[in-house]
Amino acid sequence: MNINLKSKQQNTYDAIVIGSGISGGWAAMELCKSGLKTLLLERGRDVQHIKDYPTANLNPWDFKLRGQNTVHDFEEDPIQSSAYNAANKQFYVSDKEHPYIQEKPFNWYRGYQVGGRSLLWGRQCYRLSDLDFEANLKEGIAVDWPIRYNDIAPWYSYVETHIGVSGKKENLAHFADGVFLPPMELNCIEKHLAESIKKNEEHRLLTIARVANLTRGWDNRGPCMNRNLCTRGCPFGGYFSSNSSTIPAAMATGNLTLRPFSIVTEIIYNDRLQKAEGVRVIDTNTNEYMEFFAKIIFVNASTIPTTSILLNSKSSHFPDGLGNESGQLGHNLMDHHSSAGASGSHDGFKDNYYKGRRPCGFLIPRYRNLGHNDNLDFKRGYNIQGDGEREEWMEKMSMSGFGKDFKAQLTKPGEWTVWMAGWGECLPYFENKISLDTVQKDKWGLPLVKIDFSYQDNEHKMMKDIEETSLEMLEKAGFKAKSFNYNKPGGSTIHEMGTARMGHDAKTSVLNKFNQIHNVKNVFVTDGSCMTSSGCLNPSLTYMALTARACNYAVNQLKSGDL
Repeated sequence: MNINLKSKQQNTYDAIVIGSGISGGWAAMELCKSGLKTLLLERGRDVQHIKDYPTANLNPWDFKLRGQNTVHDFEEDPIQSSAYNAANKQFYVSDKEHPYIQEKPFNWYRGYQVGGRSLLWGRQCYRLSDLDFEANLKEGIAVDWPIRYNDIAPWYSYVETHIGVSGKKENLAHFADGVFLPPMELNCIEKHLAESIKKNEEHRLLTIARVANLTRGWDNRGPCMNRNLCTRGCPFGGYFSSNSSTIPAAMATGNLTLRPFSIVTEIIYNDRLQKAEGVRVIDTNTNEYMEFFAKIIFVNASTIPTTSILLNSKSSHFPDGLGNESGQLGHNLMDHHSSAGASGSHDGFKDNYYKGRRPCGFLIPRYRNLGHNDNLDFKRGYNIQGDGEREEWMEKMSMSGFGKDFKAQLTKPGEWTVWMAGWGECLPYFENKISLDTVQKDKWGLPLVKIDFSYQDNEHKMMKDIEETSLEMLEKAGFKAKSFNYNKPGGSTIHEMGTARMGHDAKTSVLNKFNQIHNVKNVFVTDGSCMTSSGCLNPSLTYMALTARACNYAVNQLKSGDL
């Protein structure tokens, strides 16, 4: 008995954070800085900043097959290999080792390591506005967000000040400005397109993307070297990741215990106390089951794994999953669609080129359903993301020939081109969901995740509009252009969200306005699963701001004795 009590005491912390990606790293840092002894659990291996970026400085010729994937890669990893290459494959899971069930096609990209997908993200950082927070209520869709822009605005600023976001202020109400480092610069063809749009489209604007790539040194990191090799891991700390920023900051407090190779199977709920008391974990090296205990728990495993943990956390009080009194847990899965757009070439500006490999493109903020568009047959809107560049030898690979003249043709820059596509809002549909299979298990005996997701009529109508308006903008700017729709399945934009949504009422949502499970006040969920609607802008900045806000609230509640 005494041995067990001692063991429990050794495994007890003030706080537990599940997942070390973008939001989990933030939770760990905030809780540790507040003085809480915090256990950070990560199901994958450890990845330490700089030391564990083995391909960061390799040249293309240093890779077998010059970095291209093999037939074996495509066979073993039919999903992940569509995103990875030889330079960043180490940061993606094996499809064969980590199967899931696609009830409809859905690309689930994953990175199981310390830092998670913060090593792989696109780094674009945008604030949602009240256009987004009020849309559900105004349109009678799903449930109302329990917060508004003013609730989260100071936390956006707090996060931006820490991570470093380069960007340009544009003074648009629905495209809220933030705290920015100097912006990166548009190249000549992008400036030409921007000027054409400004002249021809009164309500549209083309600006440089806002990204967590540092245009000057910041918080002992960076600056960005414009190598555009971000997904290999950046030894300069030129972009924000958990590995380069929040986890080292948490470590520096002396309050963090980091435990990789730890799969959380469930959250332990105490019926008598009516709160969670800890988590059950499988050590993936030893297959040993362990339990850890804490006063508060932050679940930040990313949308689908977080929801899987909650669904698997059953008790007499929560037979359908922890906090699932509403029946909404697992439902309302969303992902931005980014299949539709246009591309074209321009025969001007032959005397111009560009320097470096800028790690971001341009963005045209939302211009649909803002009050000046009539007779649209879809709700919400989209932004346009793209980039301009000159054709290089890779675009000429179908040419025939050999020798000096052939080499000269290959190395001569081609025409200026622009590619642009719409990142569109997906509405929260109850029938888009994840669930746990009752029969099939993974190698650790946990139920396989089932994903049932499809875009519906509103999204398809929006894609059609994206094609038409993108093509129109390019043609007005003098491009020879054509539209496209890649018809990518859900998951392809890697913005999964919404399966444990925030709301006012425990009868219709999983979380309250501070990201607490309504009736399990010491469990917080602040990754993408908390989203009540998706907006059309990249969501990671919102996850970080919500996490910082929830941590502040949780610490104050602990200090006041209310948790």
